[in-house]
Amino acid sequence: MNILLAMYWPIPHLGGVWPFMLQMKRELEQLGHTVDLFGNTPDRSKYHMVNQGKELSKDLVFPVLERKLNETAAPLLQMDSWVRHLELDRHCMELSAAYFGLDHYDIIHTQDIISTLAMSRVKNKHTALVATIHGSLAREYMLWEQNPGYRESPVWKYYWALEHDGAAAADVTITPTNWLKNILVQDFAVPEQRVSTIPNGLDIDQFRSVCAQSTDITAPYGKKVMICPARLVHIKGLHFLISALQLLKQRRSDWVCWIAGEGDKKEELMQQALAAGIGEDLVFLGQREDVPALLQQADIFVHPSIQDNMPFSVMEAQVSGLPAVVSNAGGLPEMVQHEITGLVSDVGDVNTLASHLEFLLAHDEVRAHLGETAKVWGTEHWSLDHMIGRYLKAYQRALWPNK
Repeated sequence: MNILLAMYWPIPHLGGVWPFMLQMKRELEQLGHTVDLFGNTPDRSKYHMVNQGKELSKDLVFPVLERKLNETAAPLLQMDSWVRHLELDRHCMELSAAYFGLDHYDIIHTQDIISTLAMSRVKNKHTALVATIHGSLAREYMLWEQNPGYRESPVWKYYWALEHDGAAAADVTITPTNWLKNILVQDFAVPEQRVSTIPNGLDIDQFRSVCAQSTDITAPYGKKVMICPARLVHIKGLHFLISALQLLKQRRSDWVCWIAGEGDKKEELMQQALAAGIGEDLVFLGQREDVPALLQQADIFVHPSIQDNMPFSVMEAQVSGLPAVVSNAGGLPEMVQHEITGLVSDVGDVNTLASHLEFLLAHDEVRAHLGETAKVWGTEHWSLDHMIGRYLKAYQRALWPNK
């Protein structure tokens, strides 16, 4: 089959969708399929077909769209600058895809609601559209919005419609977790029969080979290491982690916490850590390519997210044999079983988060047992072969719905 993997977000991307796409491409090509990648360039100035060398500058397209989508023709687009930009960018994605050509693809496999809606409008009717929805853009907007009456706002109605239309536009819609499936069905009126759940997979052999590579970071003598690989953005809840570590520091000091990642909240989080008196205990490592090797030096994995679906970082921590201390956001409770493979607390409950970290620091045998259980469970549950097999069946279902 000729397959196009498409995403609205930049390619390459810092989030978990990019490694998912790379795994899909590699595994599908090993099975004899042809796979292309389509999305924004890293600076968001163009759309590009990564391995085809094709690109289209938005500077060439936006002026045409702006003349078409003006205040008279599209007055609702003027209500919010982000809504206006998103609609212009989505139309630009459609035009770019049509310009590059889609007719020779058997399957277009999109990774978000925006690209799904865009591709559904320009693809050949004989090309099947499969969508994997990795998160809820509308729910993220809801978390950003502080106005209690946001549900009555035109902006929310736009995001609701975008979520519904995008998730319902594919021939087959897939979510990695039951949590997200229920969100789409219950909150955004996507027909339940249109949505299937396929958990993500991890190339465990490749991951373990990367784990064996060297790193220039070493654990400090006499300290246990907590690690949090995450983008430094609000939705990851790192401000809750810092507050919990401030409480933990008052009880014991035999620890250090590594945060691996970059994001727009970095300076704010660093200032919070200094004000909390843990500036020397919390180490911001920046964006790292050696996280698998860092996990091998860690004792505890922590992930205090406000909203998440099925992060690869949790999968990698489990395969590394680390107990996971996580919030109950999104799909995390489907990944971490409380007191079996880790410890789970309510989102934003910094007191319980601090207590969970303190407990694992104080009880070596429990920490080791939870980590070993997580390793056995994760190695079996995150099978990449199993995931690919289920996706191939989804492709066949999209191509031949009546068979």
